[in-house]
Amino acid sequence: MPSNSPSEKNAAPPLPEPLRVPVADSHTHLDMQSGTVAEGLAKAASVGVTTVVQVGCDLKGSRWAAETAARYDAVHATVALHPNEAPRIVHGDPDGWSRQGARQPGGAQALDEALAEIDRLAALPQVKGVGETGLDYFRTGPEGKEAQERSFRAHIEIAKRHGKALVIHDRDAHADVLRVLKEEGAPERTVFHCYSGDAEMAEICAGAGYFMSFAGNVTFKNAQNLRDALAVAPLDLVLVETDAPFLTPVPYRGRPNAPYLVPVTVRAMAAVRGIDEDALASALAANTARAFGY
Repeated sequence: MPSNSPSEKNAAPPLPEPLRVPVADSHTHLDMQSGTVAEGLAKAASVGVTTVVQVGCDLKGSRWAAETAARYDAVHATVALHPNEAPRIVHGDPDGWSRQGARQPGGAQALDEALAEIDRLAALPQVKGVGETGLDYFRTGPEGKEAQERSFRAHIEIAKRHGKALVIHDRDAHADVLRVLKEEGAPERTVFHCYSGDAEMAEICAGAGYFMSFAGNVTFKNAQNLRDALAVAPLDLVLVETDAPFLTPVPYRGRPNAPYLVPVTVRAMAAVRGIDEDALASALAANTARAFGY
């Protein structure tokens, strides 16, 4: 009989059956997970998740991502100011996503200085992408949209200039994200992290050659739109991710996520596509390497 104790609900889920074909976790936040990086990587490798993309969300996290990727062959980095970070920098607000710990002077100059640091980090060889950037209308109100869009456009330019992948965070902002990409001209390699659109948007993304990365929420009961999108997305444009420690797949929803749980999502994705698990894993591995250029 399953336990519903608080300790079990907060406990790390068990190791899944290993994948026969190794894959990559295309988007994770090791700095927000328990345990050491080495422990997390070893646990992931034991079930066939042999590569991870460590994603930056602010200056501190982006520096950490670059340093960690330089230290571990299995880690590739991306660097960026999260969409919710840009308005906070402009308004001098340290709360929420930012972890700077003290009120900073705001304004356009502060954002420019932060973007200049992202630009510097993006030039490093172990940094394979610029992101997660984009637009998020769920947490940020109308007063923050201008700063978000300005930051997004700057990240697109940085990605193109350095020849790096662009990793997009798109929450409740599909039309505007697609509009800005069209206006600026998307980089050669563009990834919609934690894809959140429907099948119609998936066809638009496919037409533009954008990669679509699916997270554990593709397994959620109320996420039929994601399964419909996965069903029509071209196989050569599909990635898998954890976005750990968030979005833990069913049946472990609500418990801590980590790269070692990728196989749970891969198997759910294979079922949606109606293809062999090994065939999907082979495609996911090749697609992630192509998307991030490693």
